[in-house]
Amino acid sequence: MITKIIKILKKETVKFEKPAMEQLTKPTPFKVLISCLLSLRTKDKITIKASEKLFSIASTPHEISKLDLNKIENAIKNVNYYKTKAKRIKEISEELIQKYNGDVPDNIDDLLKLKGVGRKTANIVLIYAFGKNTIAVDTHVHRISNRIGIVKTKTPEKTEFELKKKIPPKFWKDYNNLLVTWGQNICLPTKPKCDACKIKYYCKKIGVKGR
Repeated sequence: MITKIIKILKKETVKFEKPAMEQLTKPTPFKVLISCLLSLRTKDKITIKASEKLFSIASTPHEISKLDLNKIENAIKNVNYYKTKAKRIKEISEELIQKYNGDVPDNIDDLLKLKGVGRKTANIVLIYAFGKNTIAVDTHVHRISNRIGIVKTKTPEKTEFELKKKIPPKFWKDYNNLLVTWGQNICLPTKPKCDACKIKYYCKKIGVKGR
């Protein structure tokens, strides 16, 4: 069932706009990390504009660490919680310089040591910045995976580990991208567009058995 769902989503999601991480101009591990932090509780279009505005001013840990906090805030002021995020971006930039020579770590253990970086952000960095094979679980992935009935979990972290047991590894990297796109356009948090859903025949929510 899971393989069929993923294959359908691969075909259907090309109709929609790509997620924020795939719209970055000349992405680097640092840009992916910062853009992911900016995206929290913020729409993709706003995230991309804020990211590009910030990176036009400074695009490395060394450059951002030299900026006044007000300048960072002004660049990203359209994202939600921009003051908190500006402070976090500056702190992370300084931490990367002090502990990692200005490089973004390429392993989850070190990424999780960075202030404000959780498993979702860490896994997105591993996928989009380093091409590593893992599953990033955000609200869309957690919600839809449970709504469909692929997993039955209470937290995104548990969802990640359960998905890794059930999804063939060759689909891991694509899974977040597919479900984020589907969750933003079809499988909405409220009033999902079930009539337009191409995977409804496999969905536990509407009580239709897989075929």
